[in-house]
Amino acid sequence: MIRRRQTQVFSLSFLDCICCGFGAIILIFVLNIGSRQREKLESLIEVQRSIAARAAALARIEAAKVEVRRNNERVNTRVSEARLRNDTLRSLVDDLEKNLQREKRGREALVVDVDVLKKEIAARQKKPDHEIVLPDVKPAPVGLPVGSNHLAFIVDTSGSMRDPQHGGLWPIVIRTIENVLDAYPIVDGIQLIDGDGRFVLGRRGSGSAGWLPDTPQVRDNIKRTLRRYDQDTVSNPVPGIYNAMRFLYDKDNPKMRMGIFVFGDEFNSSDSADVVIRRLEELNPADDSGARPVTINAVGFPTTIRYQFSMGNTGLRFANLMRTVTYLHGGAFIALQDL
Repeated sequence: MIRRRQTQVFSLSFLDCICCGFGAIILIFVLNIGSRQREKLESLIEVQRSIAARAAALARIEAAKVEVRRNNERVNTRVSEARLRNDTLRSLVDDLEKNLQREKRGREALVVDVDVLKKEIAARQKKPDHEIVLPDVKPAPVGLPVGSNHLAFIVDTSGSMRDPQHGGLWPIVIRTIENVLDAYPIVDGIQLIDGDGRFVLGRRGSGSAGWLPDTPQVRDNIKRTLRRYDQDTVSNPVPGIYNAMRFLYDKDNPKMRMGIFVFGDEFNSSDSADVVIRRLEELNPADDSGARPVTINAVGFPTTIRYQFSMGNTGLRFANLMRTVTYLHGGAFIALQDL
């Protein structure tokens, strides 16, 4: 019987193979680690490039947003300016339409006045049945009536009432006021009010207490103040008339004979003449005999006709209003022809 050699599992050859296998595995692992490191570096570089590209894109987007915001602001500014110009144009168109309507009403009123004047001229041309002898009466200054013991002067101090050369009131305005003032050598009270209703020399109270005393100093102060008064007013003396009646007339003073003297050239107001007449009727009602507590007189200056200061017919409106008001309130209206 043949004896076989016993086989050894863990021989030297087997150990060599095992060691070579482990070495190969370690070599593969080492080689694989180096490859992964390169891949990681390449991936990191790619990510950095992508981040840089995205950051550049974000910067461009932010710059675009800033530019869009600036463009929106410019567009909004232009839209606002366009709206403002549009509103201004609308306002001008509305003013022109109102002026056209006033001019139309003024022409209509002028036609009526011309017809009335024609009728008056025709009536005066007729010879009277008997000769009329007029009494020799000394005329009052500029034709205004004299008879009041309390005088309130309402002066329109707007631009049309001023001489463009020096900015002060027209010399004829000051002279006319001084003439009226001098026609009353002795009165119980004087006041000076501008067209907007301001008491130029102040006021201590209402009624009898609201008047300034009639002294040479007060009269000189009125004349000096008129020459240098620089407060502009709206071309509308009606607020001054209202304030004079509200704050100066004293119904508890039976001796008061108050006279208002208006000096102006325009009636530039949205109110109609009827509104003013009704309001004055409330402030200065007539008694059973038709007499009123306050007499209203007015002097009109031809600035709107001679120098065309007004675009509308405010001068004609002033003349028509004052003529009616002075007639209803016991006074007179004088229209001067020259400055």
